[in-house]
Amino acid sequence: MNKAEFYSELNSQIKALCDSEPNLIANLANISAVLFERLADINWAGFYVVGDSVDKSRQELVLGPFQGRAACVRIPFGRGVCGTAVSTQQSMLVEDVHDFDGHIACDAASRSEVVVPIVVNDVVVAVLDIDSPIESRFDKDDQVGLESLVTFIEEIWA
Repeated sequence: MNKAEFYSELNSQIKALCDSEPNLIANLANISAVLFERLADINWAGFYVVGDSVDKSRQELVLGPFQGRAACVRIPFGRGVCGTAVSTQQSMLVEDVHDFDGHIACDAASRSEVVVPIVVNDVVVAVLDIDSPIESRFDKDDQVGLESLVTFIEEIWA
């Protein structure tokens, strides 16, 4: 099975799992679990959400549902791979996080990362973040497959 077929199947599985469940947090938690289970050679899969339940004006990401080791709880916009994805509103594909200026090392074992912003009504509301302990683990096919998943997440978020 090539990557396009893999991501098509993965996205179908996730859509079926989320079908008729209205709770966003439950859906994000299950999506994280499926990604962590199905993607090979990863050590973290999950979400960072924009803002704070107490102070909505804070310009930072806050840890959301995930699978993997304990993670950084808050990431300012513009910092690290996730914060840069928010600031640019573009997916980030990083072959070696040690070469990324300003990388935030939540898990020293992580070497590569892919981050896809989740945009609703032209505003970034969260990011999908996947880390791997293997350098260059992710490629454009992974990015495209995860961007397709994020399109679905944007629909259920709205």
